[in-house]
Amino acid sequence: QVQLVESGGGSVQAGGSLRLSCAKSGYIDSSNCMGWFRQAPGKEREGVAAIYTGGGSTYYADSVKGRFTISQDNAKNTVYLQMNSLKPEDTAMYYCAKTRGYWSASDSCTLVASAYGYWGQGTQVTVSS
Repeated sequence: QVQLVESGGGSVQAGGSLRLSCAKSGYIDSSNCMGWFRQAPGKEREGVAAIYTGGGSTYYADSVKGRFTISQDNAKNTVYLQMNSLKPEDTAMYYCAKTRGYWSASDSCTLVASAYGYWGQGTQVTVSS
């Protein structure tokens, strides 16, 4: 049983920062991918960032590269998304997700939503101009 709970969303001005948290509970394999996805009204859900929990390798969408940082704190069983230099186009509901099962270290984490079988409830991020 896996449960993911996001927090940290809110409203900020363009150029501001937010730090999202994803608290994990239940059985979590050490070798999987944790991803952050977002969905804005009228748009498809898109992958933002992912981290390989077995080793810490990170992956980013081009749209957020250099601005967002995904990280993990194993002691707290939590994954974070630090979002800097926020833009209005970053406005969306942000979801934390976990891949369906074991993920090999030889395979890069994907930003494709279909690979992720566990999802949090989402946290809203709104960036005003």
